[in-house]
Amino acid sequence: MDKIIKIGTRGSKLALWQAEFTQQQLTNIGVASELVIIKTKGDQIQHLSFDKIEGKGFFTKEIEDALLRGDVDMAVHSMKDLPTTQPEGLVVTAVSYRDNPADWLIVRPEAKQEEQLFQLKQGAIVGTSSARRKAQLLDFRKDVQIKDIRGNVPTRLEKLQNGDFDAILLAAAGLSRLHLDLSHFYVVQFNPREFIPAPAQGVLAWQTAKEDTEIRRILKQIHHPEISAATNVERKVLKLMEGGCHMPLGVYCERDMQGNYHVWAAVANAWDAPVRRTRISSSTSFNLAEQVVEKLRN
Repeated sequence: MDKIIKIGTRGSKLALWQAEFTQQQLTNIGVASELVIIKTKGDQIQHLSFDKIEGKGFFTKEIEDALLRGDVDMAVHSMKDLPTTQPEGLVVTAVSYRDNPADWLIVRPEAKQEEQLFQLKQGAIVGTSSARRKAQLLDFRKDVQIKDIRGNVPTRLEKLQNGDFDAILLAAAGLSRLHLDLSHFYVVQFNPREFIPAPAQGVLAWQTAKEDTEIRRILKQIHHPEISAATNVERKVLKLMEGGCHMPLGVYCERDMQGNYHVWAAVANAWDAPVRRTRISSSTSFNLAEQVVEKLRN
């Protein structure tokens, strides 16, 4: 292909890592590309927590608009930020490998207390703006105080270092991709089967115009169908629950060596409400999401 593919991306360090990773994947198959940085609503509004920002897709909409206008040829998103319903004319053509899907609790040494669960002191102030993370942490530790935090990953770690929080919750994938030094913190690495991540956490989604068959054929060369099979289940649960970034919902799907599916899910009516959990295993993904939703609702 002679054309240089224009990749739409946010401008944060993590988003740029994701876009540059995408560029390298395209380079590996002999395709040239360039980055087009686009500011989203979520980047511009830094004083509100996610549950107070109106609408869905506040980390994706402006990039999708550029894709619909033809300003870019494809977009790269953190799949967990991408609404389950695509705008008319756009599709998720391919997905990446899956990095560690877990959440990590990053704790200041001064807040470490060994006899407490997660070795986090009684009444600790924990930073997160995710309703899902708030609900699940309070489900384990009702004594902690939740405080909203915004900013990119390095900014959040700086706020923790400065003592604004005793601990913060972050996605393991972002921390590992940025190769951040966490040696001066105590890190609790949650099991994603217990502290359940956002649907498709750790996966990149490559979005294109539905009619752009040339770009879609190219991206199929770097697509990971086995990851797509699991994230399809997770995102279908999210869609059936009619949830978005505001819903305290975690869904995690694994496939074992025999191809069986195992799903763990947790949901609450609000971030400070009780958490309901379920686990389902099946030899097929057919109606699996529907079964998960039925158990969560009953």
